[in-house]
Amino acid sequence: MKLLLVCGILMTMATASAQTAATRNAATPEPVAQDPRAVRAQDWLTKNLGWLNDEQVRITEIPAPPFRESLRASYLRKLLSCCGLRVRTDEAGNVVAERPGEKGNEVVLVTAHLDTVFPAGTPINVRREGTRIFAPGIGDNSTGLVALAALARALGEAKIKTQRTLVLAADVGEEGEGNLRGVRKLMDTYGNRLRYVIALDGASTDHVTTSGLASRRIEIAVTGPGGHSWADFGVPNPIHALSRSITRFVNVHVPEQPRTTFNIGEIEGGTSVNSIPSRAAIKVDLRSEAEAELDRLEAALREAIEAGMAEELAASRDRGVASGGPNGKLEMKFRVLGVRPGGELPESSPLLAALREADRSLGNRSRLERSSTDANLPLSVGIHAISIGAGGHAGGAHSLGEWYDPSGRELGLHRVLLTVLGIAGMEALPEKLSDK
Repeated sequence: MKLLLVCGILMTMATASAQTAATRNAATPEPVAQDPRAVRAQDWLTKNLGWLNDEQVRITEIPAPPFRESLRASYLRKLLSCCGLRVRTDEAGNVVAERPGEKGNEVVLVTAHLDTVFPAGTPINVRREGTRIFAPGIGDNSTGLVALAALARALGEAKIKTQRTLVLAADVGEEGEGNLRGVRKLMDTYGNRLRYVIALDGASTDHVTTSGLASRRIEIAVTGPGGHSWADFGVPNPIHALSRSITRFVNVHVPEQPRTTFNIGEIEGGTSVNSIPSRAAIKVDLRSEAEAELDRLEAALREAIEAGMAEELAASRDRGVASGGPNGKLEMKFRVLGVRPGGELPESSPLLAALREADRSLGNRSRLERSSTDANLPLSVGIHAISIGAGGHAGGAHSLGEWYDPSGRELGLHRVLLTVLGIAGMEALPEKLSDK
């Protein structure tokens, strides 16, 4: 009897031990980086860095000013088509390629923006100094675009199929006044199928953007009667009015916490040096970690414009121009050019876990950051999203002196690949292959 009892206890312990081991194995699957298919994809990326560098230059040489991304979009469409994908251009101008997964109702969107901040006509002369490549837009965002194409090629060469459907998109409208219209369209297209978004933006591998920085972009135009600089001296001048307003606004206090910034990035008006202009306008960028600070800044901007106009009208009256008459009026038009909502990625997000596992596998360390990217919009509605760099080193973004150094770019490319595979999942290997 005692022997039977002992045997029963030992069998129970063995069963419990087996169940614990099974649970442990299910909770800690083999890292993606060790899967032979992922190894092949990483090898392909490492062996084809020269191709990537050349394609990055070609992409950069195709102008893509705001709202005029179509030429660059056409090139990206060809590049992705050469990866064996069926590619389309949607109504917004996004270039979209799909890699169907087992779970067709769950989509992982990997996107990189096509547009640059530089206006039409900006000369793009690519030059090299040592390991650095100089050109407007070479880092932001030709780096992300070529990584998107490289990801498509590497997945194809390694014959990787994913569990979730992968959507690779070169999107429009990320910079300037684009108001994230490309990502808005993609979110509308995939609706409740969209589970995760990874935006490839710039080069850096030392951080991951998990918080969307809220911003508003505003245009203020002031109009007046205009006239001759000598004969009509005294009539209210829109440029003078805006100058008075700007002086007031730039003295507005902004807190360090939550961090809040403003920038008057454009100012224009007038037709000649000896004419009083009939119109002048400024474009202002407001950013803050708190929506309430944006409300306060926008109100302060309006007050500054109104006060500047009042001062200019008072000066005009002092010079003998009748208030309220045809030559004694100023009008303001206040137009919101774009609104980027903020948002936060939960610390418990599977997407962040996939990124951290990729970092761990590659020996990379990265910090969490807040920024304004294509990830803003999905984050604002609760879709898990991040923005990461695609490797190498860059500087001078949004300036004519922008540069990119491809040294070490394979780290960023492998990080992108492993993060994508970590969140999209790979189809299970056939048993015979998995035993090898």
